[in-house]
Amino acid sequence: MNEIRDIIVGIDFGREYSQICYYDRKGDEARSLSMKVGGSQDEAPSCLCWRPEQKDYCVGLEAEYFVREKGGIMIDNVYGLCEKRDSVLIEGREIAPWEILAQFLQGMLKFLGVTELTRNIKCVAVTLQKLTVIQVENFQKAFESLGFPHEKYMLLDYGESFFYYVLSQKRETWNRSVAWYTFRQDGVSFRKMTMNGATKSVTVKLEEAVETSLPEDGEERDSEFCKFAKKTLGKDLYSSIQITGEGFSQDWAEQSVRLLCYQKRKVFYGNNLFAKGACSAGKERLENKALKGYRFLSESLIMADVGMEMRVMGSPTYYPLIEAGNNWYDSKASCEFILDDTEELVFVVSTYDRPEKRRVGMMLPGIPVRPNKTTRLLLELQYVSATECKVTVSDLGFGEMFPSSGKTWTETVEW
Repeated sequence: MNEIRDIIVGIDFGREYSQICYYDRKGDEARSLSMKVGGSQDEAPSCLCWRPEQKDYCVGLEAEYFVREKGGIMIDNVYGLCEKRDSVLIEGREIAPWEILAQFLQGMLKFLGVTELTRNIKCVAVTLQKLTVIQVENFQKAFESLGFPHEKYMLLDYGESFFYYVLSQKRETWNRSVAWYTFRQDGVSFRKMTMNGATKSVTVKLEEAVETSLPEDGEERDSEFCKFAKKTLGKDLYSSIQITGEGFSQDWAEQSVRLLCYQKRKVFYGNNLFAKGACSAGKERLENKALKGYRFLSESLIMADVGMEMRVMGSPTYYPLIEAGNNWYDSKASCEFILDDTEELVFVVSTYDRPEKRRVGMMLPGIPVRPNKTTRLLLELQYVSATECKVTVSDLGFGEMFPSSGKTWTETVEW
């Protein structure tokens, strides 16, 4: 590995297998790390093993070895456990999912071969198929327990990783639409990535997935996939076609490959796209900033700009609180202010599909009656999903003259 400090890491956390890569600044690309010493295997089972003799954990292929040969205790569903809040019993001890996840992440990061992980790593970007509220909570607790501050890690779903991977490649592979086929043993899905240059920032989006089942037999499989590809690609122009997942092989895909490569379309197949995409996301957000003119419309990103009109230093101004285009789990804000002849908070909101500014009110029933400009409030906004924002308002009082009433008002809103 070429990097020894300020390392940017990408981890693809899969249900069955996981991968890790790092950004090689000399080669200016994300590079996969082998999961086996002296080998080229870049996937490892998403499992963990508790070693009673050593009283520690190991991951992946090493975990399988210690379970098989040394009597280690297997925790083989790390991904599934992290979708829950319930603790599991291991060797008579109750362990929370985030603790298991922390051990798994630490085990994966050891493949970097560096000491003092938190000191030498600039960012860890983890990608998984879909981000749920519970998974986000578990990742946040896991990274915190490992000593990583919030700014040193990020979470992405596969769609966002796909965006960063594709746009980190040569421009000729994405200057038109990009096709994405995801294979599994019994079928395949198709998504189309498009760009709209008519907006201020070029908006990039993935269309909804179209799926079909595929037979197991090679000839039939080739024929059915060829029909599906012909239907989904249609007559549109594509810069490239990306293929991911298990279940695709050039051994059977004779007709299909000819169709996919028609008109010199560039076709790419590999299993490390998401890990490299996560790594590229870390590089882009922390260092490159080359995609500032592009906005990816992901299901995990919030689409609302939220602020308030206030007086700051005596002058009326718009005070921004939440900015559209960020991941929902990163979107939070807080501020203190003094009420001026009102018992209602008014937020100024604009969304991608409704760019005109509109006002959304929040009443504060039961607010203590005090002279004007003697009520100080704490406002906290925290997104709890891609669409829902939790708004909490607390009465701080006004010094010794008007102590805090302890009242709190909470609403969960969809802007």
